Amino acid sequence: MEKLLFGTAGVPHSARTSSTSAGIERVAELGLGCMELEFVRGVNMSREAALTVAEVADSKRIALTAHGPYFVNLNAREPEKIKASQERILQTARIASLCGAVSIVFHAAFYLGDPPSKVYGQVKKQLQQLTSQLRAEGNQVWLRPEVTGKTSQFGTLEEVIKLSAEVKGIAPCIDFAHWHARTGKFNSYDEFVFILKQVENKLGRQALENMHIHVSGIAYGEHGEIKHLNAAESDFNYVDFTQALSGCKVKGLVICESPNLEEDALLLQQTYKAVLHH
Repeated sequence: MEKLLFGTAGVPHSARTSSTSAGIERVAELGLGCMELEFVRGVNMSREAALTVAEVADSKRIALTAHGPYFVNLNAREPEKIKASQERILQTARIASLCGAVSIVFHAAFYLGDPPSKVYGQVKKQLQQLTSQLRAEGNQVWLRPEVTGKTSQFGTLEEVIKLSAEVKGIAPCIDFAHWHARTGKFNSYDEFVFILKQVENKLGRQALENMHIHVSGIAYGEHGEIKHLNAAESDFNYVDFTQALSGCKVKGLVICESPNLEEDALLLQQTYKAVLHH
């Protein structure tokens, strides 16, 4: 990526309709640079619709990514649930590729009381199978396991970075709100830089130039994430966050998951631009 783009998790509220194409058009009108297609309830987009989405995104110069279904658990007890989880990731990657998306994001697994190292091995094995199948199909979409917000979910910062280092075709989705909710920390300039340096140190400079970031305000308790909030109603230190992005010369996509979507995406973009020109 040549620069850092800001956008929304799904169709902006101010789009004329709730269709994906209308969402992309609205993102462009607002002066934002990217949008994440939300397949969180399942992948229900036809091949034809996906090709139309790709045309609209290309004509408007909007970068796309996709979020896979929530019903994924690569550490499920039942083999059929693992198979279904794999299928959901593959379906997302196939449709995302037709849409011209560069990456797909998903929550990889739950610990279910297993030792994290055992779950890590299981998730790694599944992801190796998935990436090799997609490459065999000629699909170049990055699979991005997400840093998750609850202590019951697989997906610590370390786990996600390690998977990205060890499995070809895997890259991180760093969700700063989730990590803040999970740790109760990581909400200052130095801590944001620490996260970004972890990525650079373990995955190389090119990973920082191809980032997929999720961010929003967040409400949290002792078990982590409770719900997403708008930046103004939360403790999210977005000024420090944009300064860290600028200071580390991050490139890629910043997807805003605040309930108000485009308002916070624009707030982040404006704050970032002010920091750049400061």
